[in-house]
Amino acid sequence: MASAASANQTNKPSAAVSEHLEKTLTKASQKHLASAKMDYDIEFSKDWVDSLPKARGGDEWRCLAEALYFEARGETVKGQFAVAEVILNRVKSERFPGSACDVIHQGTGRKFQCQFTYTCDGQKEIIAEPRAYERVAKVARVALDGVAPKLTEGATHYHTKAVKPRWSNVYTKTTAIGVHVFYRHTWRTASY
Repeated sequence: MASAASANQTNKPSAAVSEHLEKTLTKASQKHLASAKMDYDIEFSKDWVDSLPKARGGDEWRCLAEALYFEARGETVKGQFAVAEVILNRVKSERFPGSACDVIHQGTGRKFQCQFTYTCDGQKEIIAEPRAYERVAKVARVALDGVAPKLTEGATHYHTKAVKPRWSNVYTKTTAIGVHVFYRHTWRTASY
């Protein structure tokens, strides 16, 4: 478990990472970063997230923000970033669909056959906590901009500590953050 001090650690991308991001970010993300006029010094605290400008984006951002709201709004800020990372790790994986929206809605329409429970639990998705949504929307923006530090060692799966799904015995546990435990397939990607 991370200590309180490490939970609020500050992380800044290296010059090489920043240069790579400038070359690979979508034009919309580059425009967002330029308009925000900030050098992301990421701190895993609500105060830091609240200090960010209002988040904006297209469909991928909206899908990721919605998923974070329903899957992780009660989680620590670091935990929210970790859940976002899992979704984005899936987007990068050949084993999953190639967009955040498609990853999030994979299996939707088949009760409890989906990847993210809120998309197939039969409950209407209502954002009843606008402040929490605003916060996770900012987390989604930073995660999509590619400047969040890696937290999960390539995880593509997670669950809350309240459950123990069958697949958790098969996959490699990478870390636990807040109320979630993170896993990746037993195969490793080239980046890990």
